[in-house]
Amino acid sequence: MLHAHPRIAIPPETRFMLTAYWERRDFGDLSVASNRRALARRIVDRRETRFCDLGLDAEDIVERITAGPGTLGSALGTIFQQYAARFDKPRWGDKRPAYLHNIDILLRLFPDAQFINIVRDGRDCVASLKEMSWHRKDIYATVAAWARAVDDARRAARQLGPSQWHELRYEDLVADPHGKLGELCAYLGEDYDPAMAEPSAVADVAVPSFKTWHARTHTPVTTQRVQSWQTRLTSEEIALCEAALGSRLESSGYELSGTLRPAPAQLLRYGISAAPQRLIPARRGLSRAAGLLRRTDDLAYAPTVVLPQRTAPTPLTGHAETKHLSNGS
Repeated sequence: MLHAHPRIAIPPETRFMLTAYWERRDFGDLSVASNRRALARRIVDRRETRFCDLGLDAEDIVERITAGPGTLGSALGTIFQQYAARFDKPRWGDKRPAYLHNIDILLRLFPDAQFINIVRDGRDCVASLKEMSWHRKDIYATVAAWARAVDDARRAARQLGPSQWHELRYEDLVADPHGKLGELCAYLGEDYDPAMAEPSAVADVAVPSFKTWHARTHTPVTTQRVQSWQTRLTSEEIALCEAALGSRLESSGYELSGTLRPAPAQLLRYGISAAPQRLIPARRGLSRAAGLLRRTDDLAYAPTVVLPQRTAPTPLTGHAETKHLSNGS
């Protein structure tokens, strides 16, 4: 939907942003051109980064990053900027569920990023994940992951406020795409374009063919999958979801079915699976606090080319599914 906007480019899901941040010490001082070249080569040469899905010339990107500003955000932003240039668009963003758990990293790289968070009924999320060929977690860990996503989103919303955080429900979006996308564009400072409500027109570009689990992006927007958990989950799975996620579901506007409570053994297994998820934010908080104490490097993105803009520069970023979007970017 965002890529269908005439001024916004959203690439297929990439895998190099967070990895580049975590591995940044491997490349030394990025004010040195040879270090930027080494970083660029690692991104474009490794298949797991999914750079190959962007349709960009690898050697051109290497040269642009080498010649560009000496920050990690600038190096990464150069890739997205060139992806947007493929479509003659001034704004760009990126999408990956893992971004929701790493908002602080994205803000170091792109301080003016705008985040878009899509919330979906946790029961439907669990039902969908169960059917994904790449999903390896059991039902207990899957339910716990949705709970953590909601909690992380709430923290981010409090931290960022309405100027950098916009949240919408999947169910509302598919029921009223024009209305909800109009609100989204107002948040981004862009005019709404009706083409956004027909994302299937750009799905061949925005969604690689091997991602068969995203086949519905090639069809018209529909409410068909709303509350499909009623037939896709067993009664035991529904009971577990509602017992574990009840307050979060209700606070997000989802009604509970009133099913019976799960067996004590199920709740115990869920508690064991959820415990590590609850500890992750605390561990990361301590690690990042320590990092702040010794942090001196500037990672922020600086555009390499000034593009015409109608609004103040703002990156576009966006379980929820979190995107982040950048402007002049």
